[in-house]
Amino acid sequence: MAFSAGQSYAFSTNFDPLQQNLWGSKPPISSFSIKDNDFKQCDKHNILSKKPLYISAVLSGFGHADESKEFKSRDPLVQCNAYEASQPQSIPIDIEFGQEAQAAATQKLKIGLYFATWWALNVVFNIYNKKVLNAFPFPWLTSTLSLAAGSLMMLVSWATKIAETPKTDFDFWKALFPVAVAHTIGHVAATVSMSKVAVSFTHIIKSGEPAFSVLVSRLLGETFPLPVYLSLLPIIGGCGLAAITELNFNLIGFMGAMISNLAFVFRNIFSKKGMKGKSVGGMNYYACLSMMSLMILIPFAIAVEGPQVWALGWQNAVSQIGPNFIWWVVAQSVFYHLYNQVSYMSLNEISPLTFSIGNTMKRISVIVSSIIIFQIPIQPINALGATIAILGTFLYSQAKQ
Repeated sequence: MAFSAGQSYAFSTNFDPLQQNLWGSKPPISSFSIKDNDFKQCDKHNILSKKPLYISAVLSGFGHADESKEFKSRDPLVQCNAYEASQPQSIPIDIEFGQEAQAAATQKLKIGLYFATWWALNVVFNIYNKKVLNAFPFPWLTSTLSLAAGSLMMLVSWATKIAETPKTDFDFWKALFPVAVAHTIGHVAATVSMSKVAVSFTHIIKSGEPAFSVLVSRLLGETFPLPVYLSLLPIIGGCGLAAITELNFNLIGFMGAMISNLAFVFRNIFSKKGMKGKSVGGMNYYACLSMMSLMILIPFAIAVEGPQVWALGWQNAVSQIGPNFIWWVVAQSVFYHLYNQVSYMSLNEISPLTFSIGNTMKRISVIVSSIIIFQIPIQPINALGATIAILGTFLYSQAKQ
């Protein structure tokens, strides 16, 4: 809302001592003016004009009047004249009635919904992903189905105009290729890890990703302040403590989580360097990433596992679990895409620090929920290691800013 003073007024106030002179003598007329400089000291929201205001008064004891004279009653007759000042100047005054507060509250609510959705989808994915891998231990095919489901969903969304089709060119896909390679390796390695060890253990090890991030960035010439290096100590110590005290430790599962950490670090580095200036972002960016990763993964999945092995494993899983197994596969594939899509969308709304904190809290929710649902036995020392590692991740996100 804006108010404008199109006109401004100056007032002249005159006391007429000739009609009733109770002062004994005609006092001198004293006048003063309030110039532009005087108005600069005032709040602009309270001033309707910057024009001079002229006031004249006949008053004993005021201005140059002789204040030593005996005070007498004032003239009761007062004549007030008002005249319009020349060259009016309009000054807009903006008044907002809680708009900023309302916008801030709306943004906080939006971020809260992003976080709640992100965590819930991630928890559901990890639960169904582990159920599928327990009955169907073929992580390469499981990873392929996850990417295929997301790619199909986005193609349908673009075809039906639910989502806006991204405008891409050859340079975009060229810059996306190394990102997709790193994403594919990280995704498969994490799935291999979850097929061999508990979900909680995989995520405890994956909480050590900041250590790999600092190491790789340092090798590439980037430097960090001392608090960043110090925050790595609880991360490395906590992950190590959790690993040596894990009851169902598996070397392949441990190495899968470590390779996943390293691959995702390179994915982030390639994404920052190669995707600068590209107009595709958020939901469409992850959709394009999923499609390219799917094309990269399919030949490797066939070579490592193969259709014949998949057919036997699928038949065995359906005979043991029943039709629910098909639902598990569909659920883990769909929820994998949805939780990643929401996380990429949230990056457009929140700061990197807020995202890092949210990612830390996400791991806590996944670890706790998987322990409860799968009734994983955990020793106190193992829980202590997980807590230290996650705390170190939180400290790293704070020190990195």
